[in-house]
Amino acid sequence: MSGIGTCLWFDGQAEEAANFYVGLFPNSSIGEVARWGDDGPGVPGSVLTIAFELDGRSFRGLNGGPEFKFTEAISFELFFDTQEELDEKWDALTADGGEESQCGWLKDRFGVSWQLVPNMLTQVLNGPDAEGSQRAMAAMLGMRRLVIADLQAAHDG
Repeated sequence: MSGIGTCLWFDGQAEEAANFYVGLFPNSSIGEVARWGDDGPGVPGSVLTIAFELDGRSFRGLNGGPEFKFTEAISFELFFDTQEELDEKWDALTADGGEESQCGWLKDRFGVSWQLVPNMLTQVLNGPDAEGSQRAMAAMLGMRRLVIADLQAAHDG
């Protein structure tokens, strides 16, 4: 076995999504693009699959049609040291039809689920101060976008 990749099933938006994601993350690029031929069920010349890499991880977008949709059962996690970094990605991923959820979750305009997580979250939720952890958990449950300062303040009491 030479590695594990991720295939994302889209309904005609694979190329648009790949270009969007590549623009969001450093160390990212578009790879091989396969197009429908004259005999395929897709429009000849349109994208069938598109390979792309996001920060060194391999993905493939497949324009498979409307049969399958993304769900929150699988999501991508992004981890951040600063609120500024988290906010930048949150705003980009929720733009143009993305949807905020709760506790740091969102769906982008393609329906892909993401979790935007401050690196400090495990410390305030799982640290030795059980009461502080409970306060931080209660604060998190009331948030859509996670706010580092508010999570820390809740933990600290």
